[in-house]
Amino acid sequence: MAADLTAGTAPARGTARARFVSDFTALTKQVQEAGLLRRAYGYYWTKMIALTVLGLGLAAAFVLIGDTWWQLVTAAALAVLMTQIAFLGHDAAHRQIFVSGKWNEWVSLVVINLFVGMGSGWWQRKHTRHHAQPNKLAADPDIAPGVLAFTGDAAQQRTTPLTRWLTTRQGYFFYPLLLLEGVNLHVQGIRRAVARQKLKHRWVELGFIVFRLTSFVVLVFLVLSPGKALAFIGVQLAVFGFYMGISFAPNHIGMPVVPRDLKLDFLRRQVLVSRNISGGRGVDTLMGGLNFQVEHHLFPNMARPNLRRVAPMVRQYCHDLGVRYTETTFAQAHRAVIRELNRVGRGGLDVWACPLTVQYRV
Repeated sequence: MAADLTAGTAPARGTARARFVSDFTALTKQVQEAGLLRRAYGYYWTKMIALTVLGLGLAAAFVLIGDTWWQLVTAAALAVLMTQIAFLGHDAAHRQIFVSGKWNEWVSLVVINLFVGMGSGWWQRKHTRHHAQPNKLAADPDIAPGVLAFTGDAAQQRTTPLTRWLTTRQGYFFYPLLLLEGVNLHVQGIRRAVARQKLKHRWVELGFIVFRLTSFVVLVFLVLSPGKALAFIGVQLAVFGFYMGISFAPNHIGMPVVPRDLKLDFLRRQVLVSRNISGGRGVDTLMGGLNFQVEHHLFPNMARPNLRRVAPMVRQYCHDLGVRYTETTFAQAHRAVIRELNRVGRGGLDVWACPLTVQYRV
């Protein structure tokens, strides 16, 4: 996505770096003075207890309903619940819930591994690298070559007629592929947990994952006949992957891709490549707070309820600096995702060329 994302005249080279570095410091001071970096214990304890109760209630309903195809509705409801629980694991991993690092760490382990069965070690390592350099070539693992091509170079490597045809239309295939994302998330977590690379809580993760997945499969097959049980597990994983995908995809796909040799100050590095999703508190719940992607990237340890409160302050601050702040509707964001993936697949990607950031080139 080629675009001039700044407005106004670039400052003199000698003063640019010092001023840009101080931009985020000044914003942080405003946010601290407004009390928006405080924890939201009431919100999170309510959320954790409510989701746990809903999970136990859904399990009881599953047993009482018994062996019927109507259980596929239960599977979809379970997938939605698991995604909401996964959002809590995301918050804990970012240390949004508690002041104590250990409390956040163990909540993340319990929620992601034991409740969801996904594997927190693999995801957290990948997600931390993404936050450090979002949408930057050779730095952000979320745009690394894979099933989808997020860069022109990756698209050009698809040389067979079939892969070329698929890549040029990858935006349309993206959402059906999300139905497999639930399986991928579980597989990647397990692979990381059993790999030889260092993992801080390897045996805790493995123990939680094995218990969660084994007990889940056993319960499903005890209640349902084999065919219905397989369908139940398939629907649950498909809806879970799709829901996770549509919550994370609009955050950065279709926003500027940063060249590997370009250095940016922290505020611009986070704001210019992130997209917010507009809407009310229903959207906040639907997307687990990820709709405030700009604010989340600027203040990753900010409690989720405060993101909506800080957004007007960040929006105005960016406007005053002449830094583009992107916000669209949910539908507009997903149309942009499809359009951008297809454009990249057809070789149309141009990485970001921004005059103000030329000063930071290595």
